[in-house]
Amino acid sequence: MPQGLRSKGVRGFISLIALIMLTNAAYAASSAVMVSGKPDGATPGWTIATTAPAGWTQDCCQYASAIGVNLVLYQGDWSGKPDRVMVLNVWPSKLARLDDEWQEDRKHYLQRDPAAKIEPLPLHGAKLTCRGFLYHGSDQVDDAVVFCDPGKASGIRLSWSMAVAASDPTRTQVLSLLEQVVAASHYLPSSPAKH
Repeated sequence: MPQGLRSKGVRGFISLIALIMLTNAAYAASSAVMVSGKPDGATPGWTIATTAPAGWTQDCCQYASAIGVNLVLYQGDWSGKPDRVMVLNVWPSKLARLDDEWQEDRKHYLQRDPAAKIEPLPLHGAKLTCRGFLYHGSDQVDDAVVFCDPGKASGIRLSWSMAVAASDPTRTQVLSLLEQVVAASHYLPSSPAKH
């Protein structure tokens, strides 16, 4: 192997190890997150719990409610922009299957951006049944979207999503943190609303 290729491979491997260590360090000091919804007609009350990466702020009641979602997780100050903001949406399930939810989302996304490319988003260790996708927008912004089903008895479905620029140097790390938030997410039934 030529020396240049060997050194690039070693540097790449060292960079990957550093990224894994940074990601693990961010989760070492993570904090518990819970958001709840009241019963709504035939849909029972619910709580979604997860852990936020260290240094990330959770908000269910100020910014999240202002943009019409259940919870946002963000690092640093709230900018009002969707970049690197983890968003939780919970809704009463109306479609028969989780795949139907993602197909509907895919249809709407491609109507807005017909040139977008879509690929599966790998998920490991999720407690809920989840499917993840990465939309590569023609605007050079990637949208990671994960749909989860807590089960028929819950009466709900949920999604975690986050936008990140294709050129963002921290893209791999924040997508890994999103995967860890999804993996830690779990459903608790019939809990009163907590804010």
